[in-house]
Amino acid sequence: MGFEYTIFYFFRNSGKKSSDIKIGFESGDHGDDNRFDGPGNVLAHAVPPTDGRLHCDSEELWSIGAIPNYVDLETVALHEIGHLLGLDHSEVQDAIMFPTIPLGAVKDLHADGVQGIKTLYNI
Repeated sequence: MGFEYTIFYFFRNSGKKSSDIKIGFESGDHGDDNRFDGPGNVLAHAVPPTDGRLHCDSEELWSIGAIPNYVDLETVALHEIGHLLGLDHSEVQDAIMFPTIPLGAVKDLHADGVQGIKTLYNI
């Protein structure tokens, strides 16, 4: 028998309540000492627990899905959410927490990240 765990839920906050995670698109120097460099190189960054900020470079060519010369937003968001949850970069090239992704590529969860979360949260 397998077990299923729900770690967190996403919902849009109307601004009337505080948020655990704040996701935004920023460019250049945007006030958090993690300057974006325009297209290429730094795609996004997130601050590990308990800060909860995730910023994507608004100057990237973003897509949903594998499109040549574009960056898959869902792949990058999943990687950065890993950082929000406390994961570091992985040395496993197929892992979502590997520090780079080629343009046009899509990645999903990998056993490496799942095991990392299980270890961090004693699951």
